[in-house]
Amino acid sequence: MISPNEIKKQFYDDLDRVLSYGNVKFFQLRLKKIRKNSLLQIAKKIRKITYKHKVKFIINDDYNLVSKTKADGCHMGQLDGSIKIAKKKLKNKILGITCHNSIELAKIAVNCNANYLAFGSFFKSKLKPGAKKADPKILIKVKKKIKRPIVGIGGINNFNYKKLVKLGAKYIAISSFIWDNPKLKPEIAIKKFK
Repeated sequence: MISPNEIKKQFYDDLDRVLSYGNVKFFQLRLKKIRKNSLLQIAKKIRKITYKHKVKFIINDDYNLVSKTKADGCHMGQLDGSIKIAKKKLKNKILGITCHNSIELAKIAVNCNANYLAFGSFFKSKLKPGAKKADPKILIKVKKKIKRPIVGIGGINNFNYKKLVKLGAKYIAISSFIWDNPKLKPEIAIKKFK
């Protein structure tokens, strides 16, 4: 699961309820437009909630923030710096890499000891409307060639996630369906995923 673009006061209570359902294994904090000091404070509050529910806490982009917040790892995109340096800094922590629609990027990530590989955007996404599109069939190819957990990302909802799981995704990354859903409260939305 990925955070909303903006963290409001109500978010912490919502997150506590969502994680109490028990079907979230990882929570990624992804805030692009925020000062480092504010990000650190938010991350520390979220860490307490994820720890309570035994959910792995992943920081987006900033591997230096991982140790400061006692997070479990970092997720990096292709433009977020050196994967090798990130893995070295993170030591035994989790490192996930976005590979878009490319087996070549996945092979590079594996050679740098990435722990999981994210592919997508598979569907139209509110969180990242300009994201590169990926063909769901890439998941079949990757699963055959690479032995790493695969994460499906981009515009995932309670209907289209099943297709990605059938094709080879071990995990799915959800954001807008949970946090920006005009019809369902977050704690109800999460229950739509089995």
